Amino acid sequence: MLTFIGLGLYDEHDISLKGLSVIRDADAVFLETYTSRLMGADIPALEALYQQPIRLLSREDVEQHPDPILDAAESGSAVFLTAGDTMVSTTHADLRIRAAERGIRTAIIHAASIASAICGLSGLQNYRFGKSCSLPYPEARWMPTTPVEVIAANRSQNLHTIVYLDIQNDRYMRIPEAIVIIGEICSKLHITIPLFVGIARAGSNDPVVIAGTGDQLKSMDFGPPLHILIVPADLHMMEREYLELFAGFPPEAD
Repeated sequence: MLTFIGLGLYDEHDISLKGLSVIRDADAVFLETYTSRLMGADIPALEALYQQPIRLLSREDVEQHPDPILDAAESGSAVFLTAGDTMVSTTHADLRIRAAERGIRTAIIHAASIASAICGLSGLQNYRFGKSCSLPYPEARWMPTTPVEVIAANRSQNLHTIVYLDIQNDRYMRIPEAIVIIGEICSKLHITIPLFVGIARAGSNDPVVIAGTGDQLKSMDFGPPLHILIVPADLHMMEREYLELFAGFPPEAD
């Protein structure tokens, strides 16, 4: 049996009671750390709560060498843990398909996702989001323009955009860095983005939500990661009021 379990947004306490029960009863516990991470908890804290040793997995472990996971699930009860909600990444879906092809039973236990949390924190309506995009760190002369192209396409349809910021080992892209990179791409494509919403540490006791122009957000200290960025479309009056009350967005002039 292979159970995919989401861990929630920030620390070890975000897991559901159902998920915790299944982890404690498992024969093997695997945690992937490449799609997202629980910034409010380290591995010893997780192991203390779960009462289980945890095996950490890289992207290569899951995509190219999944046999240890599948072998454990074939011979007993294995759990595959991810920060946020599970099954968001295509590699999670691929692993479930591989398990099914080997005749291994699978199950899913969901948890809070950043995709829904940002709606509560920003007040932007969930049905108004278009395609999301990821913003990678540029490397040498490589700076893909796809993120800004996605933003522009969404804005042309009056849709908001979630921009996931890069995670590399112990390097976490922050909102001011992201604004600079997006600004450089916008200059190349002759595109203007008038408004951003930056969110830091969703799910923690001290999340930060700030709405403003790129120049304004570049100068803000959002504190420790994880950070995420939203590019809104035209604001509904309730979305505007919410940002004014909870994200420091200046009221419209009378």
